[in-house]
Amino acid sequence: MKFTESPKYKDNLILKLTFEFAVEIINYSETLNKNQKYVISKQILQSGTSIGANVKESQNAESNRDFIHKLKIALKEADELEYWLFICNEIKSYENTDYLIEKLTTIRKILNKIISSSKMLK
Repeated sequence: MKFTESPKYKDNLILKLTFEFAVEIINYSETLNKNQKYVISKQILQSGTSIGANVKESQNAESNRDFIHKLKIALKEADELEYWLFICNEIKSYENTDYLIEKLTTIRKILNKIISSSKMLK
């Protein structure tokens, strides 16, 4: 069974989006590796997959404060990834990342909304 179709997660939009996004990041990173762009590939891979890992970890948070903290870490990773993707777009020998930036923007908006909503529950 695919992760995004499992009963536990299929109705959790942010989990689904960040998982699918991580797969796209891995694919982009592998393309960079094929072109011997190892340093930037590693940075993109680490920050890009960390977003979903932190969102997943937040699902088992010990408290609302812990939940918010884990989502803030995911948001920091998203900001870092955005930086690397912008760099890729500035280098002619790298594949364009606009489609990843667009998806990342959506994820960041959702994370910000969840964080602000969760702060109101305190």
